[in-house]
Amino acid sequence: MSNRKLRMGMIGGGKDAFIGAIHRIAANMDGQIELVCGALSMHADVAQESGKMLFLAPDRIYNTYDEMFKAEAQKPADERMDFVTIVTPNFAHFAPAMQALENGFNVVVEKPVTFTLEEAQQLKAKVEETGLMLLLTHTYAGYPMVKEAKQLVKSGALGKVRKIYVEYIQGWLSRLSEREGNAQASWRTDPTKSGKSGCMGDIGTHAAHLAEYISGLKITELNASLNIVVDGRMLDDDGAVLLRFEEGATGTLIASQVAAGEENALKIRVYGENGSLEWAQMEPNTLIVKWLDKPAEILRAGSGYTDRLSSYATHNCRTPGGHPEGYLEAFGNLYRNFALTLSAKIEGREPKAEWLDFPSIDDGIRGMAFINNVVASNQSNEKWTKYTI
Repeated sequence: MSNRKLRMGMIGGGKDAFIGAIHRIAANMDGQIELVCGALSMHADVAQESGKMLFLAPDRIYNTYDEMFKAEAQKPADERMDFVTIVTPNFAHFAPAMQALENGFNVVVEKPVTFTLEEAQQLKAKVEETGLMLLLTHTYAGYPMVKEAKQLVKSGALGKVRKIYVEYIQGWLSRLSEREGNAQASWRTDPTKSGKSGCMGDIGTHAAHLAEYISGLKITELNASLNIVVDGRMLDDDGAVLLRFEEGATGTLIASQVAAGEENALKIRVYGENGSLEWAQMEPNTLIVKWLDKPAEILRAGSGYTDRLSSYATHNCRTPGGHPEGYLEAFGNLYRNFALTLSAKIEGREPKAEWLDFPSIDDGIRGMAFINNVVASNQSNEKWTKYTI
């Protein structure tokens, strides 16, 4: 284990920012990380007030990320931040991430990794050039039973994967909330801040990542239909995609933010030759496994049958069975694995395989390519669109 905490900076995520608070809770969960500095808002008064609320040292509350990088880079190695977390809207991911890497700082960034695929590719080149680390917070990859699902497929127990069904259904944009004072809705439905896709860019990317992560198969072709259901909205708020994967598997992806009454209904089913698995984010401690020729199984996180679950699942469990772990713990697992790996790297130790299991810049590029290909397919008259990067 490391002999000190990792020092974290933050860009964005000031007072009243939903995702910034989530990141700070997750980073703090295992006592391996401390927040030491931040440029917490584009507004100087909010940045200063937010820093004081988080008890940051006055000289480490910065008004801009440019100021923060310059000041932190000049500090002694035993004082400067080790990494920076970027929790700004989509359009403001690339510039601070590049500047962080150029100044020698590792990066944690919200998804999507950048505003465009070209930016993501530039960021990958910089990560490879510097040898620094980047964590992309695809939260759902942090759940223990998602990791168990991945290992179950990888083991071959289900046989060759044939079908993948994934859906991510929400209802919070069923009205024109962006014109009713909802700040989250305002930027997420604005193409100048969110990008070329709304619903598919926001939650469809999560569904696509989960499908590829669990199955171990990459999407090769797709056929997409995007909809703007609410009058006056500028970006898609609903859509469906037919998918073709490597090795002949096929599937469907459905994403909607106008399914009135739904909360955060992310669900995946993977069918192989011998059996299938099913996982739902709103019941995250349960993995249902169904077999062709024997009784179905219900696997639970934190159970006493640790010899039945993979090391990847048990490593990411925190509480005994019956004590629910959810979104915050999954987020915390991403930070813990990133921190364990970064600490090992700093100290010249070899990280364990379980620690290395977190989303990276490569996942970010796949996500940006998914957005590009879905939008292109929706605009095309062709039945199938080749998945290009």
